[in-house]
Amino acid sequence: MATAGSSEGVDVAIVGGGIVGLATAHRLLARHPRARLVLLEKEGAPARHQTGHNSGVIHSGIYYRPGSLKAQNCRRGKAMLEAFCREAGVPFETCGKVIVATSEAELPALAALLERGRQNGVDCEAIGPARLRELEPEARGLGALHVREAGIVDYKAVAAALRRRVEAAGGEVRLGRPVVGLERRGGGFVVRTALEELTARAVVNCAGLHADRVARLAGHAPPLRIVPFRGEYYKLRPGAERLCRNLIYPVPDPRFPFLGVHFTRMIGGGVECGPNAVLALAREGYTKRDVVWRDLWDVLSYPGFWRLAARHAAAGLGELFRSFVKEAFVEALQRLVPAVTASDLEPAEAGVRAQALRPDGSLVDDFALVGEAGAVHVLNAPSPAATSSLGVGDAVVDACEKQGLLPLVGHRRLGERAQAHLGQELGERDHLELGQI
Repeated sequence: MATAGSSEGVDVAIVGGGIVGLATAHRLLARHPRARLVLLEKEGAPARHQTGHNSGVIHSGIYYRPGSLKAQNCRRGKAMLEAFCREAGVPFETCGKVIVATSEAELPALAALLERGRQNGVDCEAIGPARLRELEPEARGLGALHVREAGIVDYKAVAAALRRRVEAAGGEVRLGRPVVGLERRGGGFVVRTALEELTARAVVNCAGLHADRVARLAGHAPPLRIVPFRGEYYKLRPGAERLCRNLIYPVPDPRFPFLGVHFTRMIGGGVECGPNAVLALAREGYTKRDVVWRDLWDVLSYPGFWRLAARHAAAGLGELFRSFVKEAFVEALQRLVPAVTASDLEPAEAGVRAQALRPDGSLVDDFALVGEAGAVHVLNAPSPAATSSLGVGDAVVDACEKQGLLPLVGHRRLGERAQAHLGQELGERDHLELGQI
């Protein structure tokens, strides 16, 4: 570690210790084992935010547009995640899920989802009400899809295993290190935290809920804003857990990247029900009482938010109503499982999703990675980011290699001449777009 007044040199600084940051560190060191890597996490432990509040589903890839970054990375990332869990001894289960159409109007969308799943190579089939009752005795619908390869895992356990692998490979995970400054210098960056100053040949921004702010610190002006949406959950009381065997989902509304309220059996026991999707008044606003005025101003001063609100006012009010009226939340669950009642539910921990929003009010529905000289920014990593994390990590490493940031790493630190040469080379390169924004 650097002493007071000195600057410590590293090859790569990763900002953010959620599952995407840790997976990126793991994949980078697997491919460049002699790179000097430091991961900076502002909290006192990794995986405190989106990763730590994840429902634990291993997604199959059935929902995502064929050819999209989500579809590609979900399929590849799922295989990588399962292989990693087997190797690292992290328990997971391939339990399967059902996606249930509860009205005639949803049947065409269900058929389209089946075709999309087949194009993406997902093991899925259309089933009728009788087969649905065999799989989920309390679920009711006119038709359903059985997605056999969906699964469950504890992503906090995955993150902990990734951290162990990163540290065993020589990387450092430094906690309690919020990044307060990023300054371009000599083809790389000076990275400042409250405790140290680093010089890094490359910076990888995996800051999740704060990814747009970190990008701006680095001098990049992304054409989007992170808007936090809180997902509120209930859980089934122990005596009511029989109502769900595995995973029961509705047919999603194609206008939104949210999947609707559903039932999720957890790998550690218990069944969660939800989430809804309401605007959070803080980027880490896990309760209705959490307000951070800077975060709220970022939302309210952004024209894209008001365009989104005007376009989807009715849907937004419905989500807000379910947030305050338990009976409305129960009614949404009863569309899938009629036997569930309010007395079967007790409050569970909420999560906050970092949703990227364009100035025109449209939601960014795919992963968004942007590369520029010396940096790669993961600006949007919504679900299935946890499932896809190792695949996303590989994509980030690919982006670093395309910029020429990693092939020169053959020792712990480059000399000044090599750094100067690389800085001149990168200064002549154009900004590199890696994912659709």
